[in-house]
Amino acid sequence: MLATALIILIVLLAISVPVAAALGTLGLALSQFYAALPLHRVVGEQSWTVSTSFILVAVPLFILLGEIMMRTGIASRMYSAMIQWLSWLPGGLMHSNIGACALFSATSGSSVATAATVGTVAMGEIKRFGYNERLFLGTLAAGGTLGILIPPSINLIVYGALTDTSIPQLYLAGLIPGICLSLIFMATVVIACLIRRDFGGRTVETSWEERLATAPDVFPPLLIFLVVIGSIYAGIATPTESAALGVVGALLIAAIRRQLSISMLREALEGTMRTTAMVMAILLAAYFLNFVISSIGLTRYIDTLIADLGATPLQTLIVIILFYLVIGMFLETLSMMVATVPVIAPIIINLGYDPVWFGILVMLLVETAMITPPVGINLFVVQSVRGSGDVHDPMIGAIPFIIALLIMIALLVIYPEIALFLPSVASG
Repeated sequence: MLATALIILIVLLAISVPVAAALGTLGLALSQFYAALPLHRVVGEQSWTVSTSFILVAVPLFILLGEIMMRTGIASRMYSAMIQWLSWLPGGLMHSNIGACALFSATSGSSVATAATVGTVAMGEIKRFGYNERLFLGTLAAGGTLGILIPPSINLIVYGALTDTSIPQLYLAGLIPGICLSLIFMATVVIACLIRRDFGGRTVETSWEERLATAPDVFPPLLIFLVVIGSIYAGIATPTESAALGVVGALLIAAIRRQLSISMLREALEGTMRTTAMVMAILLAAYFLNFVISSIGLTRYIDTLIADLGATPLQTLIVIILFYLVIGMFLETLSMMVATVPVIAPIIINLGYDPVWFGILVMLLVETAMITPPVGINLFVVQSVRGSGDVHDPMIGAIPFIIALLIMIALLVIYPEIALFLPSVASG
């Protein structure tokens, strides 16, 4: 049964069937071969239940928030401010890439949007200041992954919906790991530029007067972050309502800066609808597949298989981490998450691991998949923004940051308190 499922999925993806269609087809095939009842009849009711879930309404709202930030110039001004404040470090603007990605992640909730937005603004600086192109592209691809770890994260919302885990707890748990990972990325750049000084390009001339002049451009993303996250923990709004407040805040900032227009809104809404349609199609197909897997007993089979191995909880966890690292090389990250988490999360929780902690671990594994060849989506996003050259350049440039992510994963396994400290403080 398990072998049949894997073969069908691999074949469908190998012949370039869209991910949502592949997951749905796999669910229908498993239902036809192994189910005693016609499980396909549940598709309509299940699709309605999933698409009307209140918590998932936050997904298009956070996508819209990122679109508004990108199209009103808030992101480009934020990047200019990061140049003034971070370019003195060895590696110069590459630290601005990571800092801008971290700050934009605190409002957009999407890794792809983060990589595309900051990449669009930063790409022209490579030749202007003589940076090593591959490492520069690697910082954009890796920095973009922070969008699914630093709250508010769309992927954390999806994980919470799949596992019935508290979204506010997940948001708190992602904050310290997100900051730590940003610092590890920056340390990676420093080490690379100390080893090869020519990688760091020419120094950007700046002054305290220029830094202070650009400081206000950092405030809008921070303000929106405080509105979104603060409203949740103040008890004023749910995660979905806080996403709506973030959109309102972004529109107000755009209006104050005279960037609010009908054409901007139309482009933002069109981009939101395209991305939301893709995400919801994958979610609907994955929920149906998970229903079929549970109904035919595949979940119980996997539980029994793992129990029969006689492995310790840590050994089982290591196997699961290796499993994610391997499949992350071949699967699109959201579909990988929604197809595997409902099966693997119960196993991990039964072994005594915290579901909130595991959610952050999954985000780090998904981040690694986003910059791991051959299907690392952020690599292709950065290459598409670049518009020329070989796609192998961002792949090679991302290798040091894959190592950095593996270090962060190891730290989280050894020290779970990195993720669980803030949730434990909040819960008293």
